[in-house]
Amino acid sequence: VEAVHLIADGKAPRIPQPKEGATYEGIQKKENAEISWDLPAAALHNWIRGHDKVPGAWASIDGQVVTFYGSSLLDASVPAGQELAIKGASRPGLVTKNGLVVFGNDGKMVLVRNLQFEDGKMIPASKYFSADEKTALELTEEEKKMAEDIR
Repeated sequence: VEAVHLIADGKAPRIPQPKEGATYEGIQKKENAEISWDLPAAALHNWIRGHDKVPGAWASIDGQVVTFYGSSLLDASVPAGQELAIKGASRPGLVTKNGLVVFGNDGKMVLVRNLQFEDGKMIPASKYFSADEKTALELTEEEKKMAEDIR
């Protein structure tokens, strides 16, 4: 009760909290979430997962910022895939049927499942090279009739 009265009267002591020993980390900013490729695979995985969803760990691919989401450590032989040059990486990534495989400086692998481009478009990493392909929707005769009925 005494504390409440001190606050109400504007006489409560104000003691600033010391910064030493504080554990709160400020809000992360996108510019601070760039992936450093000079890390072992476990650290790359932790960096990507630690920035998943906000602000999103990113790297530069083909001159644009690409954000990586959904990583996991990959403990297998190097899978077959199409090479993808990533700025700053000592070894190109591999676009495989399961996603994008990137390599730590220890030679171990991290599998990234989703990529997001600067325009906000998100794709499965396995579809990186087919992301720009446009496929036309072709309807069967039955579907065309149904579409016309709906119209």
